[in-house]
Amino acid sequence: LTAMGEPGMDPTISSPDSTAQQDSLFSMMDVFLISLITGLFTYWFFFRKKKEEVPDLPKMQSVAAPVRDSSFIEKMKKTGRNIVVFYGSQTGTAEEFANRLSKDAHRYGLRGMAADPEEYDLSDLSRLSEIDKSLAVFCMATYGEGDPTDNAQDFYDWLQEADADLSGLRFAVFGLGNKTYEHFNAMGKYVDKRLEELGAQRIFELGLGDDDGNLEEDFITWREQFWPAVCEHFGVEATGEESSIRQYELVVHTDVNMNKVYTGEMGRLKSYENQKPPFDAKNPFLAQVTENRKLNEGGERHLMHLELDISSSKIRYESGDHVAVYPANDASLVNQIGEILGTDLDTIMSLNNLDEESNKKHPFPCPTSYRTALTYYLDITNPPRTNVLYELAQYATDAGEQERLRKMASSAAEGKALYLSWVVEARRNILAILQDMPSLRPPIDHLCELLPRLQARYYSIASSSKVHPNSIHICAVTVEYETKTGRLNKGVATHWLKNKVPDQNGSSSLVPMYVRKSQFRLPFKPSTPMIMIGPGTGIAPFIGFIQERAWLKQQGKEVGETVLYYGCRHEHEDYLYREELARFQKEGVLTQLNVAFSRDQAEKVYVQHLLKKNKENVWKLIDEGMAHIYVCGDARNMARDVQNTFYEIVSEFGNMSQPQAMDYVKKLMTKGRYSLDVWS
Repeated sequence: LTAMGEPGMDPTISSPDSTAQQDSLFSMMDVFLISLITGLFTYWFFFRKKKEEVPDLPKMQSVAAPVRDSSFIEKMKKTGRNIVVFYGSQTGTAEEFANRLSKDAHRYGLRGMAADPEEYDLSDLSRLSEIDKSLAVFCMATYGEGDPTDNAQDFYDWLQEADADLSGLRFAVFGLGNKTYEHFNAMGKYVDKRLEELGAQRIFELGLGDDDGNLEEDFITWREQFWPAVCEHFGVEATGEESSIRQYELVVHTDVNMNKVYTGEMGRLKSYENQKPPFDAKNPFLAQVTENRKLNEGGERHLMHLELDISSSKIRYESGDHVAVYPANDASLVNQIGEILGTDLDTIMSLNNLDEESNKKHPFPCPTSYRTALTYYLDITNPPRTNVLYELAQYATDAGEQERLRKMASSAAEGKALYLSWVVEARRNILAILQDMPSLRPPIDHLCELLPRLQARYYSIASSSKVHPNSIHICAVTVEYETKTGRLNKGVATHWLKNKVPDQNGSSSLVPMYVRKSQFRLPFKPSTPMIMIGPGTGIAPFIGFIQERAWLKQQGKEVGETVLYYGCRHEHEDYLYREELARFQKEGVLTQLNVAFSRDQAEKVYVQHLLKKNKENVWKLIDEGMAHIYVCGDARNMARDVQNTFYEIVSEFGNMSQPQAMDYVKKLMTKGRYSLDVWS
């Protein structure tokens, strides 16, 4: 305002008229500016106040809720637990073992809880010593090529980066693996070694379970030595015999709104009626089967090609990924269980956890019917584990049958042998056991509590998203075999998929699915040569790989040598994708097609024999062409034989000793130039 009379202003503004105008203007400007400043100040005052209050909100929340949901320590203190059993589980077995160990604890005057590492902050392990007689047990499965399971990935990352002092932590590890895989029990071994490096005290030796042998027996053998070691360490004794303790209580719903009842959904109620992305294990997408054709021309087996429509899902996949499908159990098996137990399968019920503090409120989505539980949620086709037999024994009214069940569930050598022969090798599922033990008639709710969850089945995707962005292709063979008891056992998922007939309406062609990412990837540069080895349905990912290379070639990209080693039993019976492969070869995308027909001659010929036959060319591609090698299929025999063949080729043409050749191949794996997608 003082600037109005400052020197340097125009001297002509000094006449009486102009002075009057100036006075009038001054008073108007004065009022306007004062009003403006007042308004701005008021606005600033309130705006500033809000800005200052924002940072206080989290502080207020933290004062109101000092106990973090992610703190297993606080939960253990609150519920009086001193043993926590973490599980890294992909198929549910490690979780099952963790639950069994946590239930064991009560026999020794201790209290245990099973815990999913994904739900907690594992840096709290350093605080476990705050709890008297505390112990952390880890049941860790190894997945893929030595990888952690999905739910243990964060824990694995933390272990790698952590510099925590775990000197007060007491621990034990049981690993779940499979000896047919290159990195047997890698996760269990790593957790055991890393915890010790961080200062933790191992109170019992690492257990190594082998699913290629008898995983259940490995676990029982480890467990029966583990608990005495715990007793000795803490100076406690067993309080008595194992007793059956129910984890869930049955609630039967006589008057329930059917809109609140689960009918097979994996997570959110009505998620199959109201589909919302993103789609994953807890929220699968219902894909329509648009094609289901038989691939083989003859033979006893049924090999099939299915196409799933994902056009409305926003699901993205890459060549080499896996598709997971949630199957349903055969209705006739479900009905037979209902009949033998004299149960109305359409009863609506809930199984509620008796431990109110547990994160797991129900063993499967509830409320639901027994029929739904036995069809979509529970595994009724695999031989039950020994803990199930032990719990069921109390319901056998015949003394001989009860003793037999208890013996098979014991850790005695005779009992283990009986379980192996009568249950495992005879492939007796729960229905077969009920049929062969007429006095065994457990309550269906307890049976539902004991049976493990029905797991998703994984298939290597047999298509490229570059060519088929709106569909996912599956290549599978139906599993069917006669057991030692003369029963015909059928694979749950493959028989269910076989009956998925494409139609425009209805649920008969819908498949709940999601995509699981894989490390099985095409070379970054399209010009890099590829050697693919995939007999039988192991050809699946390579159909996707070759499709993608054909697409890249059409885009004008330089595509490297693409070599396939494929094998089947008979040329005119089960030569899968014969026409497609011939077309790719004719177009020049597939530069070599080597096919082994194992049973078309007196002496069996497999893919490894063809690799040996072409060993000079194979070595040239690896050594000079920097080729990437891909192996897909059976882990137990084929993948091992193929790997041994590569050792021989490398040794011969690389002028290396056998140990040097093995090291060379291992380095190819480390560099991502030798990839496996195998199963046992």
